[in-house]
Amino acid sequence: MLNFDAIRSATVKTEPFTYLMGEDVVSRENAAAIRGDYPDIDTTGYLPLSKLGVRGAFGGLIDGLQSAELADILSDKLGLEIRDKPRMITVRKLSKLSDGRIHNDSPSKVCTFLVYLNDGWDKSKGGAIRALNGEKDMNDFADEVDPLAGNVFGFTRSGTSWHGHPPFEGERYVVQTTFLINEEALTRKENRGGIQFFLKNLNPFAR
Repeated sequence: MLNFDAIRSATVKTEPFTYLMGEDVVSRENAAAIRGDYPDIDTTGYLPLSKLGVRGAFGGLIDGLQSAELADILSDKLGLEIRDKPRMITVRKLSKLSDGRIHNDSPSKVCTFLVYLNDGWDKSKGGAIRALNGEKDMNDFADEVDPLAGNVFGFTRSGTSWHGHPPFEGERYVVQTTFLINEEALTRKENRGGIQFFLKNLNPFAR
């Protein structure tokens, strides 16, 4: 499901932080099949893969994201050594207006790789991720990536890796793979994600 050569050909930039942008990493046809086999998600936010069902074309995408080849490519592209790092996969289908605010990831994350799966996108309605020049202004950005099927955005976590997207509400298919510093960090985040998943399902007003 993943075109690894397209990831190898992705553009890498190092200011204001190290990030990559690629296209055609998933074909439109494969993206449609993945959406057809997507987990049954009716709440907003990123949900841990461990709490979701995996089948069909969606499972093929997950196999690629869990592969050694992806770790090899990202290590080379981003100038990291993540081949031995644990990874956490989280899945989104729905966004609410408060999602995407300017933020920087915690130091327990080494790098993050986002695969977008949406068929068509109107960026005037928000939702396109931005590599920001700072922490204060969403409109002060170095690059923007539409969440169109096949587009990817990956970045190294650093003190300047501020990112976010303008507010958007509705369907926004994206699968996120995060490489973490160690197994302890993975366990902590998986447990926290599981608790959040439980609370969202317990309280429909949290959606």
